[in-house]
Parts: sequence; C-alpha cells; structure tokens
Amino acid sequence: MLKIVLSVIFVLVAIALTVIVLLQEGKSQGLGSIAGMADTYWGRNKGRSMEGALEKFTKFAAIMVVVLAVVLNLL
Repeated sequence: MLKIVLSVIFVLVAIALTVIVLLQEGKSQGLGSIAGMADTYWGRNKGRSMEGALEKFTKFAAIMVVVLAVVLNLL
C-alpha cells in the first residue's frame, strides 16, 4: 500500500517538475547582455519575481523526485 501511495506522489511530482521547467524562460541573454541590458529590474530582483519562485520550486521538486526514486527503489 505504501509503495502505491509513494508511486502516485512520485508521478505527480515528476509531472509538476516537467511543467515547471517548461514554464521557465530560457537562460540565453542574447545580444542584450553585450549592451548591458541584462541588468534590468527583473534581473536584479529575480528572487521576488515569478521566475525566482519557479526556480525555487524546480530545485525542491528535483530533490523530491530523487528522494522518492531512491525510497521506491529500496521498497
């Protein structure tokens, strides 16, 4: 029973991780980084923006996927 519950949680977290990664913007700065336009308001305050929240959730979800995969492998 525990393995089934953990498997369902694992699948849900993996799907959420996939969606969150697809929602994020690309890291390439393009030609704007050459002219210094990369240091905008959103670049400096990234931790408080939606992009910063997506990055934090990505790290959390990735750790959860790894931990759940190890636990499911041991069961």
